Amino acid sequence: MPTVQTTSIPGDLPRTFASRKELERLLVEEFPSAEGSLSPIRGGRQAAEAKLSQVNPARYAKSRNHLKGAVTGLSPYIRHGVLTLAEVRDAVFQRIRNRNDGSKLINELGWRDFWQRMWLDLGEGIHDDQEEPKTGHAASSYAKELPADVRDGTTGLACMDGFRDELVSTGWLHNHARMWMAAWLVHWRRVHWKAGADWFLEHLIDGDPASNHLSWQWVASTFSHKPYFFNRDNLVRYGGTRHCDDCSSVHRCPFDGSYEQLEGQLFAPMPAIRSTGNGRNRRDGRPGNSSVNRGRSGASAALARPKR
Repeated sequence: MPTVQTTSIPGDLPRTFASRKELERLLVEEFPSAEGSLSPIRGGRQAAEAKLSQVNPARYAKSRNHLKGAVTGLSPYIRHGVLTLAEVRDAVFQRIRNRNDGSKLINELGWRDFWQRMWLDLGEGIHDDQEEPKTGHAASSYAKELPADVRDGTTGLACMDGFRDELVSTGWLHNHARMWMAAWLVHWRRVHWKAGADWFLEHLIDGDPASNHLSWQWVASTFSHKPYFFNRDNLVRYGGTRHCDDCSSVHRCPFDGSYEQLEGQLFAPMPAIRSTGNGRNRRDGRPGNSSVNRGRSGASAALARPKR
């Protein structure tokens, strides 16, 4: 039986610490330019198993789109190989009475696998637009750099600054907050999706180029048949009023308005690719099944959606 190496590797960082404070001090010394403090998310197999034991598939299905919903919190452990998709799948099946109770969560595991398979197919191509944006704006019109006020969390929009603070301080964001922030940055601020995607990867503990970059492309409509956007009603429905209540921009909120009004403000007219009868953007933010557009890999862009 092979022995486990316990001696330290020259140049390697210490692996045991008396406390998390000691770990944080070391990280500050080694990575002085890194933003934020040590994430409260604990790593390791023990923490992963504790999270897995708390998963309630039925509650997840009913509330996962809400910021305070019963999300699993498993993505960091799956991302770093502490848990496998098959292991989570089996755990879900063991605690449901019928398959429908776990279908939503199992579907999300499938989408995570899909992103990885797309990465294998596209390789470094995931860093490039898979298609032209369906916004009526040329790809060259989008800014290539992340605005300083976005990076610093000083935009004056309490929701977006709050999401930024959570991203930087914890290394995690609810999926709906990721979608909202991506849509705002791309469609309202007219910043190229890759600037935002790269910024997310700087901070997300569960971030990987596959799900992150292709999800941003789905929002931007370079990997989907229409752009994803939202309005204030959607923010309040799934996020509550905690940001709006104290927002300095509450009376000039850029997200106020119907979907039809915002569509007219954000996007230039485009000729219809195919008459679907459901407009450019469905209110639930999900892609329809009628798209005939195809990305460079030949996979239907309408299949892609940023759910975790």
